[in-house]
Amino acid sequence: MEAQKLHRIQEKILKLAQQRSLSGLSLREIGRLVGDDSPQKIKHHLHQLERRGLLRIDRIRGVIERPKQGWIDGFLQKGRRLLQIPIVGAANCGPAELLAEQNVVGYLRVSNSLLHRQTSNGLFAIRADGYSMNQTRINGKSIEDGDFLIIDANGRCPKEGEVIVSVIDGAANVKRFHEDKKNRQIVLLSDSDREFAPIYIHTDDDFMVSGRVIDVIKNAR
Repeated sequence: MEAQKLHRIQEKILKLAQQRSLSGLSLREIGRLVGDDSPQKIKHHLHQLERRGLLRIDRIRGVIERPKQGWIDGFLQKGRRLLQIPIVGAANCGPAELLAEQNVVGYLRVSNSLLHRQTSNGLFAIRADGYSMNQTRINGKSIEDGDFLIIDANGRCPKEGEVIVSVIDGAANVKRFHEDKKNRQIVLLSDSDREFAPIYIHTDDDFMVSGRVIDVIKNAR
């Protein structure tokens, strides 16, 4: 399949990124350098370049840079894509941020070959915080402190035994789902080599399932 041609502004941004660092520049400043006065258009084009893996953008540190071109060219020539998955806070596997769009802290760029998916639609990522799920295996990979978990937000109606992300009183938790129909309660279970008490949920509690854990991106150690 023929690769989609870059917009002329995107070509100018990439050329500019080869000539100088874009880190620390405002959208308006980048726009002036590439001949477009609209910050919103520049934001859009930067986002598109990031989605295609042609730019790396760290919004926390204000860094904009080009990946090593030889690696990217080889990657794209093989028909692979970098999926851009929003990272939303952290989850207790301890206190955690409420999972919401305004809490996006960055983007995880993952090869579609690793996730066996063509798009990132419905996916978000969280960083595991703690050890309460360190004996769980997702696609053969354990969940350890600092790992990134890939969550399918479409999986909000969990099946028995699935590993889910839920929000309880504003804190995100990663646990194994168990429906105790006999006692009319939901039990959230840890899988750990340490002792963690289950969490028992009543149907009237402030409890929301945010999605199902479908994969683990291991933190580099």
